[in-house]
Amino acid sequence: MDNLTHSIIGFGAGELIHRSLPREVQDRAQQVRHRLLLVACALASNFPDLDLVLNNLLPPPLGYLLHHRGHTHTALLAIPQALLLAALIWLLWPSARTLLKASTTARWGLAASVALGFALHLAMDFTNSYGVHPWYPFDGRWVYGDMVFIIEPLFWVAIGVPMALIMRWRTARWLALSGLLAALVMFAVKGYLGWIALALLLKVAVLCGAVQTRSGRDSRAGVALGLAIGIGFIAVQGVASHLGRAQITAALQQVDPASKVLDVVMTAFPSQPLCWAYVSVESNEAGGTYRLRRGIASLAPQWVAPLSCSAGLVEHGPSVALAPGIAQFGMEQDDLERLRTLSVDNCRVNAWLRFGRAPALDGEAGALSDYRFARTPRGNFTTMALASPEPCPTGVPGWGYPRADLLHDAAK
Repeated sequence: MDNLTHSIIGFGAGELIHRSLPREVQDRAQQVRHRLLLVACALASNFPDLDLVLNNLLPPPLGYLLHHRGHTHTALLAIPQALLLAALIWLLWPSARTLLKASTTARWGLAASVALGFALHLAMDFTNSYGVHPWYPFDGRWVYGDMVFIIEPLFWVAIGVPMALIMRWRTARWLALSGLLAALVMFAVKGYLGWIALALLLKVAVLCGAVQTRSGRDSRAGVALGLAIGIGFIAVQGVASHLGRAQITAALQQVDPASKVLDVVMTAFPSQPLCWAYVSVESNEAGGTYRLRRGIASLAPQWVAPLSCSAGLVEHGPSVALAPGIAQFGMEQDDLERLRTLSVDNCRVNAWLRFGRAPALDGEAGALSDYRFARTPRGNFTTMALASPEPCPTGVPGWGYPRADLLHDAAK
């Protein structure tokens, strides 16, 4: 997820923990604890992304691909990170240190906020199609939720509105609410968010805001409702992703019965459970090829046609209808044996394949890239030249190969 979303979710979780604990004896201590738990949970919810400082340990693009969402995004190394964050708070925040010395409740609250913040970061990163490998070194396989878009405004609204309404200063409240509204309208104008989705988000904002207002500024009802709506939204997206993958798989098998569908990467549209971008990976052992496709799918084409999904995120150009509600915009077919040979003979390719979920070989350009990111606005950040004078990279993390099923002939 983006760091704004991580922060808002962290603030909301910290607020809920604070309001669920008994009050401190003194009002001053209560105020310090409030700030402490909010800041600690929000920092913990962002802390793993400090792995960006490790990018230079490997040549580009390998540094980013293999170290972002790398070691700092594992459950085992979340423990020393949490201890480091707690130590920094203790050393650099005198009033918090005084409170923690005197209050057992504050100590438990800090522990819960930090632990929950790290857990939320890993869980939210899991929900999109980029993936994480949280159980390394016990299990280096990548896991992908394929449920939520990497920038999801529903979390901003459901959690951000009640959080804004409990701010102490009126000016801060209105600035926060105005900023949220402006961001939503900008997303809609740019075509990243459908107008119907915008209307639904505004209804969620009114609902969460009304619950928080009616229950009082000292209540946790609005924040709790916002977090519950976020969890429910993820569940709905998970079901929609599963249904969409099944529909796309069936369509692909109908189009080419000789190929085996290995994977269908599902990328959500913001706040639109019916609209999905997909990238499929198919193999044909008998033909010695594998195929990648990308396109848009609508789970209910009678209501929303694929080309009617968010205009700013839908690819423009010629398309092929694979089935009702499933449009294909691009396709690549590559040599299966060449990919397998490169994975063995080219050490840089072997390292890259510890990340690539949809490996596309460009013979003319002599490059390898992940087809998931073929349409990113700034170009495909995963592209790597096959020929390079650089020596074999050292210190390559031991992540599992996402396409181990493509690299090895199952018949052998």
